[in-house]
Amino acid sequence: MSIIIKGGTIVNEGRSFRGDVVVEGETIAAIRPAEGEPRPANERSSAAGDEERVIDATGCYVLPGIIDSHVHFREPGLTEKACIETESCAAAAGGVTTYFDMPNTIPQTTTLEALEDKFERAAHVSRVNYSFFFGATNDNVSLFSRLDATRIPGIKVFMGSSTGNMLVDREQSLQQIFAATRLPIMAHCEDTAIIQRNLAEATAAGDDDPDVRLHPFIRSEEACLRSTQKAVELAKRFHARLHVAHISTAEELDLFTTGRDLGPITAEATVGHLYFTLLDYDRLGTRIKVNPAIKSPVDQFMLREALRDGRIATIATDHAPHLLKQKEGGCVRAASGMPMVQFSLPAMLELADQGVLSLERLVQLMAHNPARLFGVVGRGMLRVGYQADMVIVRPHAPWTVSPENILSRCGWSPLEGHEFQWRVEHTLCNGHLVYDRGQLLPGVYGQAVKFAHGHED
Repeated sequence: MSIIIKGGTIVNEGRSFRGDVVVEGETIAAIRPAEGEPRPANERSSAAGDEERVIDATGCYVLPGIIDSHVHFREPGLTEKACIETESCAAAAGGVTTYFDMPNTIPQTTTLEALEDKFERAAHVSRVNYSFFFGATNDNVSLFSRLDATRIPGIKVFMGSSTGNMLVDREQSLQQIFAATRLPIMAHCEDTAIIQRNLAEATAAGDDDPDVRLHPFIRSEEACLRSTQKAVELAKRFHARLHVAHISTAEELDLFTTGRDLGPITAEATVGHLYFTLLDYDRLGTRIKVNPAIKSPVDQFMLREALRDGRIATIATDHAPHLLKQKEGGCVRAASGMPMVQFSLPAMLELADQGVLSLERLVQLMAHNPARLFGVVGRGMLRVGYQADMVIVRPHAPWTVSPENILSRCGWSPLEGHEFQWRVEHTLCNGHLVYDRGQLLPGVYGQAVKFAHGHED
């Protein structure tokens, strides 16, 4: 079947231009700039077959499908919160066509058997494309050499206390991990000793579950900076490829270089840290409790600045759903994490409207760079011959987040009641419409992503 996406503004590889995209089967068959538009230098037009369906994208923007390289879909073992099926539906509704899931499930994805089980589960139910990080522990580095590097994005290392009890806290183990693999290492960086010291001070007066507004002071800027410095030092010593997850402080940004080329040491920002500040705890409480903590307006401002100058290489969500009852309490008892995969693209488009970043840079951070950094094969750009993973978004189309339109199993969002001005109209995954103007279409499923590490782009 052929599909032509007609008359939209195509945003791709640093340019925006009006034109059509022709899809045949699973791949992009042609990109046709509108009359008077210059043809992109890196594209060619190929003959398309009979066009069986036309999607009128007039007034819309056509983007590569979003690649969210940091999600927690909770399966297996935590499926009362979420599962691959429900969260991939939420992803499709948000224009996310590929996700990389994290290893802190039950069982943890720290054995070859647990990794294979996740692939088997996703093959039957995931509505969009998928892969899974392999989790490092203090004593499983011997398994790295047995991993199929064409199937996974990299190794996840928790270099600080977080949920899931996957802390890697032995110096020798960390050195072995950074020395043992050429796969990208994604690191969660918070210094456990500093966090424990700050928590002891916060509970000294007798309150064993301090108010959530103290969360950014317990999981402090110092805790983040100290651990990120350690990760960068290890990466340089062992010539490892390091991607630091969810940078949350201005000070950490100084560890990363400016410029648009992706070096061996890169940083991720999450939508939550770009969208909220500690001032929002008064309004939203534990709904925005995440690790590392949402921090000050200054930190948020500097993170937004780093989107433009290249110190931030990717934007992800750290989508981490919990039941609302699990979010009750304060700094200790309330679970950390929030569901964001359905709303990341509208939220970032809102920041683009505010002048925080351009649409072209947004696409680079949310699609192109994740593909390049992790060596994704045939996805992340709109190119002839690439998989037809696309999202069509309409500006000036207001809609409000409510429990009725939240697709994550947990059923809530910190964005409830917020009116977005951008709407996801259509999501195509491997050439098939999976989401069409508010409806998930039956019988459309994603594929396992393939990787060519070291041969990006």
